[in-house]
Amino acid sequence: MRPHIICHMGTSIDGRLHPSRFTKAASGIPAEVLRSHYERIHDGFNADGWIIGRVTMNEMAKGTERHFANAPRLPRDAHLSNRNGRKLAIGIDPSGRVHFGKDNVGGDHAVAVLGEQVSDSHLAELREDGASYIFAGPKGDDLPGAMTQLASLFGARTLLLEGGGGINGAFLKHGLIDEFSTLIFPAVDGVAGSQSIVDYHGPDGDRPGAGQSLRLTHCETLEGGMVWLRHAVERAPG
Repeated sequence: MRPHIICHMGTSIDGRLHPSRFTKAASGIPAEVLRSHYERIHDGFNADGWIIGRVTMNEMAKGTERHFANAPRLPRDAHLSNRNGRKLAIGIDPSGRVHFGKDNVGGDHAVAVLGEQVSDSHLAELREDGASYIFAGPKGDDLPGAMTQLASLFGARTLLLEGGGGINGAFLKHGLIDEFSTLIFPAVDGVAGSQSIVDYHGPDGDRPGAGQSLRLTHCETLEGGMVWLRHAVERAPG
């Protein structure tokens, strides 16, 4: 069994992800009202934690790299530090490039999802920080296996997948997204090539959503003109 995974994202009307490039809110609409909807709905899911990719986690984690010259050789087994009942802040980091510096991100317990090729020095760093870690196969790309571990080892039943677009695309390709929760800002980005909600990096012609369909389950207009959509993901039999 794996957790129920909700891809919860905020976007412009053209599907882009970076609010710093969005057009300004219309006259009389405070920007903070629009921004507040995302976290309010995030909290309302009461999920066991949230998942982001390496690039996004690097923007949030505040640690710096430390080298452990005599780090012991460790087995590539899951390591669970003291969670203290906190929600999970899960970073997909196959190469071990995120440095937490402490055991949490925004108060939620830090969990690294790694590839088995990471260095023993990095594992020593994570242990010293008080972070937990699990392995997603040799290259760190066994996302289904990692999600199963999050359920069995941490008791995670519901997790929010919150980008960026590359990691969202990888989860979609593996059939790991059960629901999309999309907040559409009344704004546009308009720049060609900007990252979108799902940015799958795979062979040309590969369709990460093949065999999957979306069914609208909720549509709501929020204060300030933001629209909240929820879609259940349905999969073809077999």
